Amino acid sequence: MSEKKAVILLSGGLDSATVVALARAEGYACYTMSFDYGQRHRAELQAAERVARQLGAVAHKVIGLNLNGIGGSALTDTSIDVPESPTEGIPVTYVPARNTVFLSLALGWAEVLGARDIFIGVNAVDYSGYPDCRPEFVDAFERMANLATKAGVEGQGFRIQAPLQNLSKAEIVQAGMRHGVDYALTVSCYQADDEGRACGKCDSCRLRAAGFAAAGMKDPTRYQ
Repeated sequence: MSEKKAVILLSGGLDSATVVALARAEGYACYTMSFDYGQRHRAELQAAERVARQLGAVAHKVIGLNLNGIGGSALTDTSIDVPESPTEGIPVTYVPARNTVFLSLALGWAEVLGARDIFIGVNAVDYSGYPDCRPEFVDAFERMANLATKAGVEGQGFRIQAPLQNLSKAEIVQAGMRHGVDYALTVSCYQADDEGRACGKCDSCRLRAAGFAAAGMKDPTRYQ
C-alpha cells in the first residue's frame, strides 16, 4: 500500500503542533512546512523545528518569503505596535493574505509529494478574528485547489483539513496532551524575545494562558 502523506503548516505555536500530533495519530506520514516571512522574531521557526523533530515529521521545510515587503501588519512591520489589550474588529496582527499564501505553497508541495491532504491549525472559536481562519475560507480554498492543479483536474482531489476549527483552546490543549505534544517546545507569542520567552500581554499569549487554565493543566510557557 502507498504511504498516506500529509503536508502540515507548522508555525511552532500551540495550535499547529497539536495538528501535527493529530495527523500522526491518524496514520499520516507528516511533512511539515514553516515560513520565514519577515515576522518579528525567529523564535517561532526554531520552535517549529523542535516540534517537527519531537513529533517525528518525515521532513520539515522552511520557505523564505518577504511579506514584510508589503507590511500592513504588526507582525511584519515593526513600526506598528503589537496590541497588549483587547481591540475591536480585526486586529493589526492580521497579516494580509498570509494563510492564502501559505496554503498555496503547501498545495504545491503536496502535489509534488503525491500527498492529498493538507492540514492547517486555524480555529473559529478561541481566535483573534482573522478572516482567513473561518470555515468559509477553508472550504473555498479546497475548491480552488481542486480547480488549479493537475492532480485536481485528473481526479486526485485535495482535502484541506482543519481539525481544530470548532474546538475551544482548552479542548485543543487537551487533545495535544493526549497525543504527546510537548507544549514547552512551542512559542505562541506575537513578540517573543530571541530566547522564545513570551510577553504575556498580547492576544496570542492571553488566549494560550486561558486555554491551559480552562483545561486545568500547567502552562509551560516561559515569560520575559
